Amino acid sequence: METSHIDAHTAAAHSAAVAADRLTPLIRQHAPDAWDRAIAIATIVAQTDPDPTTVVGTVAASLIASHVLDLKSVTPALSPAELALVRGCLTLGHLEPETCADAPVTATQAESLRRMLLALVSDPRLVLVRIAEQLWRLRTARRLDTATQQRLSAQTLGIYAPLANRLGLNALKWELEDYACRYQDPAAYRQIASLLSSRRTERERDIQALIRQLRAALTSAGLTAEVLGRPKHIYSILRKMSLKQLLFKDVYDIRALRVLVSDVPACYAALGVVQSLWHFVGSEFDDYIAHPKSNGYQSIHTLVRDDTGALIEVQIRTQAMHERAELGAAAHWRYKDGGKHARSVDDTIARLRALLSPSSSEDALTFLHGSLFAQQVYALTPTGAVIELKSGATVLDFAYQVHTSLGHRCRGAKINGQIVPLTTALTNGDRVEVLTHKEPTPSRDWLSANKGYLATKSARAKVRAYFRAKDHDQHARDGRAVCDRLLARQQGPTLSVEVIVRALGLANAEALYVALGAGDLSAAQVTAAMERQQAKLGESLPTSHPATAATSTEGISVMGVGDLLSTFARCCRPVPPEAIRGYLTVGRGVTIHRANCGNLARIAQRQPARVLPVDWGTAQHGVFPVEIVIHAADRRGLVRDVSALLADTGLSIERMSTDTNAASGTAAMRLSTRVSSLAVLARLMERIKALNGVFTVARH
Repeated sequence: METSHIDAHTAAAHSAAVAADRLTPLIRQHAPDAWDRAIAIATIVAQTDPDPTTVVGTVAASLIASHVLDLKSVTPALSPAELALVRGCLTLGHLEPETCADAPVTATQAESLRRMLLALVSDPRLVLVRIAEQLWRLRTARRLDTATQQRLSAQTLGIYAPLANRLGLNALKWELEDYACRYQDPAAYRQIASLLSSRRTERERDIQALIRQLRAALTSAGLTAEVLGRPKHIYSILRKMSLKQLLFKDVYDIRALRVLVSDVPACYAALGVVQSLWHFVGSEFDDYIAHPKSNGYQSIHTLVRDDTGALIEVQIRTQAMHERAELGAAAHWRYKDGGKHARSVDDTIARLRALLSPSSSEDALTFLHGSLFAQQVYALTPTGAVIELKSGATVLDFAYQVHTSLGHRCRGAKINGQIVPLTTALTNGDRVEVLTHKEPTPSRDWLSANKGYLATKSARAKVRAYFRAKDHDQHARDGRAVCDRLLARQQGPTLSVEVIVRALGLANAEALYVALGAGDLSAAQVTAAMERQQAKLGESLPTSHPATAATSTEGISVMGVGDLLSTFARCCRPVPPEAIRGYLTVGRGVTIHRANCGNLARIAQRQPARVLPVDWGTAQHGVFPVEIVIHAADRRGLVRDVSALLADTGLSIERMSTDTNAASGTAAMRLSTRVSSLAVLARLMERIKALNGVFTVARH
């Protein structure tokens, strides 16, 4: 049996009052407003979670926040579980999003604040209490000035309503949004309210009648199904009209039902029942089961009219489809809230929603306490901006995360007004003020892992970059000394510095010295490159045909005639046994292209008579230049790994260049080498593609 909204509210209010009676002796008689506020917030909480522990904890936390009680005086009256809830509520109470007070909430800031609220929660009921407090503020805001109402609306729509939506607190979500809409755009709110034919409580009773009617029809058809329903609230109607540029009469889902069945055949059987029970509107039908949305969402949407002519949208899906839509990749809140969300956030939302259900267990709560946002910490700047860092980050990491210059000039920090060491690890909700010098003064001690100044790779990279730029000359001197010692100790074929530079894919000898001196390149890596080159020099390379330079086309046959003046085209760089064709130039002989070369095709369209048949003849036993383009994740050691691979293959690098994109964290590398055949090139490209972080390898 369904309990009406009014009955549920009355029961919740009674539950709140009974549970809170234990605290009555502690309340000062001259604080009725604070008592009424506490009971009102606890009543909202009790509608979702009537557990006395939650209700008493909510009342106590509210009275402490109103300065009617203090934590010390209330402690003897509370159980350990209630006291833990109070402490959590008070922690959240210190995190009022002050950034919303004087400026609109940006999408990024709102998302950061929502994540921070979640990250602070060791008990998911704390989120419920915080949302309930915001709803109470909105209910009582009609007595406040317009500016305050607008600020509360911005906070609600930017933070609390999306958070309630993610946690599946739909009854609270729609009320938050409607109150916020009423204050933010009162004229539009009144217009939609006047167009709706009945009050929300009446529409809810109407929905319950439709649910009973459809459930009976499905049962008569032999189908086992769960039927849910809800009337669309005013803010949702306005938002849909705005986003899709619709008139009120074109919003078809003001009343909506959802049918959940066991399997796909039952979905289509239920569709038949719906369309036979009510009048089908043929122009509005979507089968997202046969044709899922790009995010994986699956459901059947159909529009029907009841016997009074009123429209009803009916969604039909399996239980598995419903779970994916609510908690998985196609979650409804994703496209309601917009933006991108990390997988860890998705998992946390799913766990919170499960734990807020009546069937959640204490074991699950303990598990969540240990795993909730274990990899992240959120701290605030003095102006209230939220900075996200990895768990264990220090105040010095915080300074570098805000800005590189701030980190370089950092000399100290305050957390919540107290001066702390730079090695102090941050906790969620800390407000950090960075104290600075006028000039950059990083210390080399900051790079020591044992001293604990920095926990994030990005901050350490910024410190290393600072000293690398500052100590370039010293690094060059130190690196030269290391390199000289390695060359002096070499055994076997004698190598020059230039050979080592080429083997490592570096620009010049200075680059080698600086990398060695700065520690970006180790002596062991240089030694390994030297050994590979010595082994290569010591190998005998038997071949029946001496390799000819790739710039020579000796042996190429043009129209059956050899030894004609010809050159290889730079645009496509053919390699045997690829099919080739020649183009007769003016004064430069014949240019040899790949048969599928785009440039040759364009030229052939204009002057087809100049395109000549050619074949490799004896030239296929030479070595030929190729250029390879590599797209990979930008990581330390990428150039070294590519260079080592070519050396192991017995190939040398003639030219190499790398362009990095800091925003995307990727690198585009071009390298030129020489190969003896297409098979050698194919094997080389496959080996490069197998390297860590390489996305694509292509021939230019």
